[in-house]
Amino acid sequence: MFPTPLEKRPASAKTVYQMVLPLALIAWLLPLLAVAVFSVKPAADFTNANYWGMPSSFDFFENYGQVFFNSDMPRYLLNSVFITVPTVIGAVTLSAMAGFALGVYRFKANIWIFFMFVAGNFVPFQILMVPVRDLTLELGLYNTKTGLVLFHIAFQTGFCTLFMRNFIRALPFELIEAARVEGISEIRIFWYVVLPLMKPALAALSVLIFTFIWNDYFWAVVLTQGPESQPVTAGITAFNSQFRAMYHLMSAGSIVAALPPVAMFFLMQKHFIAGLTLGAVK
Repeated sequence: MFPTPLEKRPASAKTVYQMVLPLALIAWLLPLLAVAVFSVKPAADFTNANYWGMPSSFDFFENYGQVFFNSDMPRYLLNSVFITVPTVIGAVTLSAMAGFALGVYRFKANIWIFFMFVAGNFVPFQILMVPVRDLTLELGLYNTKTGLVLFHIAFQTGFCTLFMRNFIRALPFELIEAARVEGISEIRIFWYVVLPLMKPALAALSVLIFTFIWNDYFWAVVLTQGPESQPVTAGITAFNSQFRAMYHLMSAGSIVAALPPVAMFFLMQKHFIAGLTLGAVK
């Protein structure tokens, strides 16, 4: 049923794995390496069709200096922070409470409410583009960071609730019963008993949602426009003009935009892995 571990496979399989793995890593990293090389090339290299050759000059400070000091990139980065952080807090908070209710309490509509949270994850978000945009226009939330935050919280809560509910169901129910016998209120049980046990799941979910929202491009373009509210993923396109695309600055901006989620993952790596694997082995 499960794949045979590599250690138990024949020597030929190990040799093939060792040969294929570096090639797969190179193929996966090649686009990232190309963007990194493009980010230090001068604009003349693109004019002269020097796309894949070595840079004619090393313009690291010039390109990244223009990104930070001669463009709206700092404002786009700040917009991403103001959009991503409240979304992570809101989605994780709501899903923790919803997951506690669906995972601990037994009532007739439990499975149907849980099904509604799960079913929302299977709706293609592209078909919601027009109604969501019209709704933000009617509510006066179009082209605002608040509108994008509320939208992301609403859409991410379904997946987060699925994650939290399954995690809470794996916790020992005897702890909750013992707290109830002691006369502790349900709110205090959630805050002092369940929530401390959910720290690995909260950390893992926070990293996932942070990455999802920070890297979102589709809804950033649909619901916002201009440096007043656009996040960095959409703001990178500002380096394109009507008659010219500044690929070297777009590449530098892409590298800058990718750093926060990468840093977030490495800072929370231990908690992220613990949250995903906790309960996987009985």
